[in-house]
Amino acid sequence: MTRMHFTASYFNEPQNPITVNLIGAGGTGSQVLTALGRMNHAMVALNHPGLQVTLWDNDTVSTANLGRQLFAQAEVGLAKSVALINRINRFFGTNWKAQHRMYSKADHYCAGVNGMANIIISCVDTVSARFEIADILNGLHMSDQQRDRPYYWLDFGNSQKTGQVILSTIGKVKQPDSRKYDPVDQLPLVTEEWGDALRQSEDSDDTPSCSLAEALAKQDLFINSTLANMGSALLWSLFRNGMTENRGFFLNLKDFRTVPVKV
Repeated sequence: MTRMHFTASYFNEPQNPITVNLIGAGGTGSQVLTALGRMNHAMVALNHPGLQVTLWDNDTVSTANLGRQLFAQAEVGLAKSVALINRINRFFGTNWKAQHRMYSKADHYCAGVNGMANIIISCVDTVSARFEIADILNGLHMSDQQRDRPYYWLDFGNSQKTGQVILSTIGKVKQPDSRKYDPVDQLPLVTEEWGDALRQSEDSDDTPSCSLAEALAKQDLFINSTLANMGSALLWSLFRNGMTENRGFFLNLKDFRTVPVKV
């Protein structure tokens, strides 16, 4: 039988918007936020409560970001998270939130700041940031009665012309009985399954780019948007179809190859 992961039952008919923490507002994160805006609009049109997104990033817009990332000349010097959220709220009529700070363990205990969400989406540049997110998620005390109980972690990562998107569950997600499929209740965290490979691929040069040309030498012009759209399609299938047999993919934009990662 085909191995299949069925979407957490809470996502099927929620009484409140699905909460999302989007971590990173750079090349991939800015594209993912736009995709989430489109997704939310479609969900609301289908009588779903939609999404409530909080965008986390402590960086500001520089001239090197223009072109590869979704920022305009007038936004240079502004906080990335604030610039993007203001634009999305005006365009789609949402009331999403911006946090001009790094996502950290302390935010789970700060008054007025809710670091928990039903879905965590990471678009971060470093391996250490992924392990910090994993440490936060592993330390959570979860209850199905919590409105913001975390269920999924969707991680985006890329180099110049290659990248990957991996979906993980945070703990086990209860699965229905099935005679047609083999239900899988837990998808391992990316740091657990590919931890050694992540550490070996760590790029020690994280110096900010001074120009678009320098930025493009590190990441190709369309690698971020390609990953963002395909990864968002995976998330959309969880909502639209209620199940998925793929938990991610590896992308090579140089020769236009995509390899799915099966559940």
